[in-house]
Amino acid sequence: MKKIFPIVLLSLVCFASKAQDIDALLAAGIEDAQRFANGYLMPGTNGLIHSMNANWFNTADAKPLGGFEISIIANASTVKDNNKMFNLNTADYNNVTFPDNSTSKMVSTVLGENDPAIFVEVEYEDPIFGNQTETIELPNGIGSSSANLLPTAFIQGALGLSKGIEIKARFVPKIDTEEVSLSMYGAGLQFEMTKWLPADKVLPIAISGLVAYTHLDGSYDLTDSSGIQGDNQRMESKTDTWLFQLIASTKLPVINFYGGLGYIKGKSESDLLGTYIVTDGILTSQPIVDPFSISSEVSSVRGTIGTKLKLGFFRLNAEYHLSEFNAFSVGLNFGFR
Repeated sequence: MKKIFPIVLLSLVCFASKAQDIDALLAAGIEDAQRFANGYLMPGTNGLIHSMNANWFNTADAKPLGGFEISIIANASTVKDNNKMFNLNTADYNNVTFPDNSTSKMVSTVLGENDPAIFVEVEYEDPIFGNQTETIELPNGIGSSSANLLPTAFIQGALGLSKGIEIKARFVPKIDTEEVSLSMYGAGLQFEMTKWLPADKVLPIAISGLVAYTHLDGSYDLTDSSGIQGDNQRMESKTDTWLFQLIASTKLPVINFYGGLGYIKGKSESDLLGTYIVTDGILTSQPIVDPFSISSEVSSVRGTIGTKLKLGFFRLNAEYHLSEFNAFSVGLNFGFR
């Protein structure tokens, strides 16, 4: 039997597909395939949510009416060792066991690597020969110990309104190729509370609140790469995140420092769509249509520290975030106040 099952890792700068020899999980049952895919992909999608929410701000000092800033931003969340593996407990599966009769093992996520290789035995029902068992190798992730970053990149704009209110927007130019479609957009509202105080002009610091929303859509055409018979095979993903942040910063002419405490709320959903016909080369099963959907959610507190250099209309900022997935970011900013 050909054993190629598509696993997709969605990131902002690329949409990469990993075709691995595990399509026998579909023959063993959709529930087993779904459970494995969820454990395998979750750390990648959760890390992506943290990376997407970096560098929404570089100061608590809101721009005055008409002040604006255009930014090119690069982010990356860091991958910890515990994000590279997950526990595969055979008691949670209907038709998956380990050849050495182990009840559970730590296996690679989409961010990790199985070293040495890990195999499982999959039972499935053949329409003529009855119950059959096949040994398959579990997939590795995106790499080795050097693959420790999940990058994202944006173009972002900010515009000052009256009374300490600043609106923001970010986007990724749409990627649309024969196999990949990807788009991302976001909007934020920052409001400086110290602008409402009579002593605002003499205070050495500014304090703001920020609410920001980001949405990402991605689609990957699997028809040519899955190795499974069928039609219109694809993985479609969408990610929605919210950031609620309290910010404080200095108000100095050239070099400033900022920080804050925030809360990230996000959800990622991926759907394996299309028709899949699992075959052993002679016999063909009934078509499996739109096999399953998987999802993951993030609810995490985040701390931020950063610094910003101002040289006329040119600004450069760098920041670091402490959370479930730590992240760092740099921004190249142009504008005037």
